[in-house]
Amino acid sequence: MQLKRGKRYLNLGSMAKRSIGKVKVQKNPFQSAINRTAQISLCYQNGLQALAHDHRQKINLAEPAQGSVDIDGCVVALYPNDNRWDYVFGYKGRAYFVEVHPANSSEVSVVIAKLAWLKQWLVAHAPDLNAIIAEDAFHWLQSSGFNIPPASRYYRLAEQKRIMPKRSLFLS
Repeated sequence: MQLKRGKRYLNLGSMAKRSIGKVKVQKNPFQSAINRTAQISLCYQNGLQALAHDHRQKINLAEPAQGSVDIDGCVVALYPNDNRWDYVFGYKGRAYFVEVHPANSSEVSVVIAKLAWLKQWLVAHAPDLNAIIAEDAFHWLQSSGFNIPPASRYYRLAEQKRIMPKRSLFLS
C-alpha cells in the first residue's frame, strides 16, 4: 500500500493495509465542547493545569481530568463587572464547575450570583458545554475555614440552591 506524501510515495507494507481501517481515534468530549465555545476556546489546558496550584490540591480524582479552563481569567475582559465563576474541568466525559471562595455568611449571596451568572452564560454562550454537564456539576470549595452558622438564613439559602461549601472535591 502506498500513500502519496507531497511528491513522494510512502510504502506502508502489508501490515498497514490490514490495520489502517482499525485505527481508533479517541475523542475528548470535554475538549470538543471547549473548542466549540468561542469565549473560552483558547483557554483550554491539559488536566487540571488551568486551576491555581493551591486550588488544584482541593480536587481528588480517581482518573485524570480531561482538561480544564479558568473561566474567570478567560472572560474577565468580556464581563469585567460580573460575578464570574472560577473553573470548569472535564472528567469521564462530563463537565464539572468549581468555585474556590471563602465560606462565610457574607459570601453566600456572592457565590449564588456567580452560579446564576454561570448557568446563564452556559445557555447563552456555551451550549456544547451545557450539554455535557455532570449530574452533580457545581461545587463551591472553601478557600479557608467554614463560617456559616447552620441555623442561619445563609446556610439554608446555600442548601436550597444546592451549593454548600466543602473543603475538597472527590470524584470516583
